[in-house]
Amino acid sequence: MKTITIAATILLLTACVPHNDRQHAVGMANPASVYCEKMGGKLDIVKGPDGESGYCTLPGGERIEEWALYRRDNQ
Repeated sequence: MKTITIAATILLLTACVPHNDRQHAVGMANPASVYCEKMGGKLDIVKGPDGESGYCTLPGGERIEEWALYRRDNQ
């Protein structure tokens, strides 16, 4: 009986220990934004009814959504 009480106490105490499972932000940049700048483009963030979208204006004047540019050139 004493063993069961000790085991139960230890189990309860370990369950009460706070766990630090929170993940820290990695700080990675958006690959599509990085690619736009690498191509010499200028990134513009446009607010719309569905949220924000990033558009890349390339040196030749072409304006394209940043992820569309990234997918187009990196498949």
